[in-house]
Amino acid sequence: MVDDTLLETRHLTKEFAGFVAVNDVSLRVRRGTIHALIGPNGAGKTTVFNLLTRFLPATHGQILYRGEDITHARPAEVARRGLVRSFQISAVFPNLTVLENVRVALQRKLGTSFHFWQSERSLDALDERATELLAQVDLASHRELLAVELPYGRKRALELATTLALEPELLLLDEPTQGMGHEDVGRVTALIQRVARDRTVLMVEHNLSVVADLSHVITVLARGSVLAEGPYADISRDRQVLEAYIGSAEPEAAV
Repeated sequence: MVDDTLLETRHLTKEFAGFVAVNDVSLRVRRGTIHALIGPNGAGKTTVFNLLTRFLPATHGQILYRGEDITHARPAEVARRGLVRSFQISAVFPNLTVLENVRVALQRKLGTSFHFWQSERSLDALDERATELLAQVDLASHRELLAVELPYGRKRALELATTLALEPELLLLDEPTQGMGHEDVGRVTALIQRVARDRTVLMVEHNLSVVADLSHVITVLARGSVLAEGPYADISRDRQVLEAYIGSAEPEAAV
């Protein structure tokens, strides 16, 4: 049988001055799936993301991507390989237009990111692809708006478009619906389903209705360790998972 594992961690551990934030985490993300990483606040979810993208060095363990060890790779190298993440806080250029934000991301493939002295017309070749990406996230009609003028949910959609411009094979989404109203949550959930049709997604998400709608596999973290793993139907009935969420301050965190 062909191994369809795209990303794997083996005994991944991160310590901070004696505090174990991530403890012996082994997980496998299969190609073509949406894999959710959930858990109470402080469970180590974002730390795992920072380890996977090499923003933090691991204390122990291995990270394998396409079967190759990337445990000590630089963050830029990891991104070039196709493992690209978004962040909890929307990261767009507020005083550039929606179209210009996506063009900036597309420049990386042209190798012109630092050619500040070139005419803006040299970037016109990127407009067609930028418009296609904006259409994927329902922002084509907003292309001439300044990013600062977008509502919060649309800013997150723009961030998704700029992330897609990097042509990720594995898309890491960190709290994609955080701080959104019901309408925006529904819109972003639909966008994630759409962009996941031809790529793999690993996401950290507190909103368990979103997790239930989107995920093929769920890994539950508690106190830095894997507590349970499986489809939502199994996770939602797991006694240990239910106990881990009791008393959580997050209203969405009732399984």
